[in-house]
Amino acid sequence: MNALITGFTGQVGSQLADFLLDNTDYDVFGFVRWQDPLDNISALTSRINAGDRVFVEYGDLNDFTSLFRAINIVKPDFIFHLGAQSYPKTSFDSPLETLQTNIIGTANLLEAIRLCQSSINGFDPAVHICSSSEVYGRTVADIPLNENTAFHAASPYSISKIGTDYLGSFYAEAYGLKTFVTRMGTHSGPRRSDVFFESTVAKQIALIESGLQQPVIKVGNLDSIRTYQDVRDAVRAYYLLALEVKENRVAPGEAFNIAGNESFRLDQVIEIFLSMALVDNISVETDIERLRPIDANYQMFDNSKIMSAIDWTPEITAREMFGALLNHWRYRIKLGFVPLSR
Repeated sequence: MNALITGFTGQVGSQLADFLLDNTDYDVFGFVRWQDPLDNISALTSRINAGDRVFVEYGDLNDFTSLFRAINIVKPDFIFHLGAQSYPKTSFDSPLETLQTNIIGTANLLEAIRLCQSSINGFDPAVHICSSSEVYGRTVADIPLNENTAFHAASPYSISKIGTDYLGSFYAEAYGLKTFVTRMGTHSGPRRSDVFFESTVAKQIALIESGLQQPVIKVGNLDSIRTYQDVRDAVRAYYLLALEVKENRVAPGEAFNIAGNESFRLDQVIEIFLSMALVDNISVETDIERLRPIDANYQMFDNSKIMSAIDWTPEITAREMFGALLNHWRYRIKLGFVPLSR
């Protein structure tokens, strides 16, 4: 058995690779752009060089030929499509790149899979299409967001993920691909990019502790309330869902919310981080450059559907997750890495 992961070098893709290597006997193939930073898979590079269950296929979601070639070579049993332009605020600055990568890139992948099915005998992979909780966008507070909640785009990113979401379901209904769609709520932990809220807060605290930043944390909108979960819990859910779809125990094309059981306003998240800081008297300031034109302020999710489909519940507490993220930044800065202020 083997698995192909797009977005292999990202936080979620690299954590999923670690999970599969530790908990299965699958070979893991990462679909990688040649210029991708390799920091998140640095612990795997010696295994990649040795051909020890981890392999790299080079390509790009916007290059159909490279996708078709990779699938023909790997003939994966499982495809986890995690590659995307994944930052909502960036999508306001680069809307066309976001739409191209996330919608057309997903269509390229699904078309490559469909065409390979007609030419490779017995090829019938379980295909994970990673959508996002951002598809729900601006919603009415106090209404639980379940899989039937109407979409309301709040950014070019959310529009792109609505397209991704629909493509996942369409290819199951129209062509019989064994797809499933996940809409993951806020997820964090080690390797989280510093463009996301809780990671930039952790990064700034680590910089302040090291004397590399004044004792002021710059933030955007703090009115949002969100569920939080550790990414390591989320990738376990991805794997368990893929098994169910592969064995036809879940109908193709189904969508699932994946969310943690703990929720916080963003100012509460800051308080948790400040309680872990090694220095006192850190202040917090709003930076207008960090504000979105439209924000999804209410992200509280009903995850009962996924819990009825698989034996899964989040195991890592939010405080453990935040602590692991802060230590990740402390370690990187100790090694001499000085990140951008953003």
